Amino acid sequence: MTALVPKGGEVHTFDPTPSDARRLVGAQLIVANGLGLDDWLTRLAADAGSQAPIVRVAENLPGATYLTDPDGTVNPHLWLDVENARRYAARIAAELGRVDPAGAATYTAAAARYDARLADLDTWIRSQVGAIPAPNRRVVSSHEAFPYYAAAYGIDVVDVIVPAPGQEPSAAQIAHLIEAIRAAGVRAILAEAQFNPALAERIATETGVPVVTNLYSDSVGDPPAETYDGLMRWDTERIVEALR
Repeated sequence: MTALVPKGGEVHTFDPTPSDARRLVGAQLIVANGLGLDDWLTRLAADAGSQAPIVRVAENLPGATYLTDPDGTVNPHLWLDVENARRYAARIAAELGRVDPAGAATYTAAAARYDARLADLDTWIRSQVGAIPAPNRRVVSSHEAFPYYAAAYGIDVVDVIVPAPGQEPSAAQIAHLIEAIRAAGVRAILAEAQFNPALAERIATETGVPVVTNLYSDSVGDPPAETYDGLMRWDTERIVEALR
């Protein structure tokens, strides 16, 4: 399996290269998240002339409860709820079995082993966040990346700094956000490693609220956050530490 977006990359605004297109030509299966997060991948596959089927794992995902952003669009970050990541893995295994029937049993067995690991991960996250009193689980995030994580694990996202990556809030919006942080008793500001932390740090200074600037949502990072379960443990440890 080859990932096009490198570690520390930003999937929302990723600019693929000609070598990325060549990789798609040789693929047997293309896995996208869908829901508008990585539409560039579909366009790249078409431009490259790839004949590989594309599975958009987040779309029409059985058992998933979809959350919407303030603009009414469906938020695409389903994988930050581990239950949804388990659904992603099952769907990918099934699609691999369809394109490679000879390996279907192998994919099914590997998916079952991985599902057990993810079940343990989900239990661990619930225990870590559950140790924080519910009134202390109020946060602000850099953008709309964490609603599924928050809904799954009992965290209240009071507001976001920017509606979407690449946007800049006005001075009035920042002032309103600072007021909301103080009024709600926000305990932590969550920012991601792939973004400039300056604005989050400025708001943290203004409010006296601790800021976490090295979280991962849309990409993996250096070890130990180089895998999905490593990323989820990394984020959870830092979020819980800030909330304490």
